[in-house]
Amino acid sequence: MQMTQSRLVRFTKTFALVTVTAGITVAAVQGPGILFPDWSGATAGSYDDPAGALGNEVTDRQPWSITTVASSIEGKPISGKAVSIVGEIIDLSCYLQVGKHGDKHRGCGQKCVANGQPVGLLQEDGSVYMLIDEEHDQRRDGLTDFRKQAIEHMAHIVRVNGTLTEVAGQKAIYVQGYLKQQ
Repeated sequence: MQMTQSRLVRFTKTFALVTVTAGITVAAVQGPGILFPDWSGATAGSYDDPAGALGNEVTDRQPWSITTVASSIEGKPISGKAVSIVGEIIDLSCYLQVGKHGDKHRGCGQKCVANGQPVGLLQEDGSVYMLIDEEHDQRRDGLTDFRKQAIEHMAHIVRVNGTLTEVAGQKAIYVQGYLKQQ
């Protein structure tokens, strides 16, 4: 089969290079994009039509809750930017370790997140964000239920509203509005 130059470039950018070391086959990802994009689609929603929304909208004028500001060093939290981003809710640990996402991974992802693994958001271009409940003291004291909502929306493509931070290349969106009712 003869490949045109453009098809070869596309193939090279999206193909996972397989290496065998000490008898173990390892897939090394080449280029940008979602890992194993054809392995499994989302359970609900699409990037053009999200299945719902998580988090209260925030503003750049007040991106952090009162408890975050109060708990920060000298009352100065890390700079944050209000965002509204569409992506698939993923179990960050399995995605970064073995590339799993989508409906085929929904049950496993729900179990992982229920047992403390980090929640992630996977954008259509392959960008990944860690999702964290924002309200500092309530989060610390177990008084938020964002994790429960993330479990319910595992493998769904949704809109996430929150405060974006990036520190040393690590991107996180802090999601407000999941205080448990007392």
